[in-house]
Amino acid sequence: MTQHTSSTLAIPEVSAIPRHVAIIMDGNGRWASKRHMPRVAGHSEGLNAVRKIVAECRRLGVEYLTLFAFSSENWRRPPEEVGFLMKLFLKSLKGEVTRLAENDICLKLIGDLERFDRDIQKMVTFSEEKTAQCKALTFTIAANYGGRWDILQAMRQCLIAHPHLKPEQVSEDLIQPFLSMSYAPEPDLFIRTGGEQRVSNFLLWQLAYTELYFTDVLWPDFDEAELHKSFEWFSQRERRFGRTSAQVMSQSMSDAV
Repeated sequence: MTQHTSSTLAIPEVSAIPRHVAIIMDGNGRWASKRHMPRVAGHSEGLNAVRKIVAECRRLGVEYLTLFAFSSENWRRPPEEVGFLMKLFLKSLKGEVTRLAENDICLKLIGDLERFDRDIQKMVTFSEEKTAQCKALTFTIAANYGGRWDILQAMRQCLIAHPHLKPEQVSEDLIQPFLSMSYAPEPDLFIRTGGEQRVSNFLLWQLAYTELYFTDVLWPDFDEAELHKSFEWFSQRERRFGRTSAQVMSQSMSDAV
């Protein structure tokens, strides 16, 4: 499996279409409340938005799409809402895996999946195996995931693999292979819908040099046109990765020759 170097160690290529897009899908409950509907109706409608965005990213040539579906903090929500989310998660896996495979989309799940019931765990394994050879888009769902958990579990796995490791030997390169998304480049573009402007413990290590895009649009209303807006905004960003603007310009000119 390919492992990608941290952007703090190497400068990734820059293009108008982000190679890796990470999204916090916020606003499902508020979308439903505004329409005097139960919150769970917003989650169902949000699934339709997922289908649209996955298909559009596939069409535009995005290589990696990562969605924050359920955080480790979301267990604090009302039990009936959590129960509904679990049923919706299982139903969507069963209903979408064949469509993903037919469209050459590889599905991966990251997070502490041991807390989910056996049916969900079995369906996750089946879905990942069924789409493992797909190449057009790697679609990752973060479920019972937290950025701090990710870094801690990576550090623990690193220490297990290197039991005689000395403090001065610890490095990014050593930890990187044990992170949940070691198979993917770090996100180029982070999108959060719903008006909040924070990363909420999502991909804390991986977002070090990611462009952060916030929109007031609630997730069920985030469609292809809204995705295009975020990509247009992204294309106007100058991604320096610690360099000066003059260095970036000089590099762009040499690449064009």
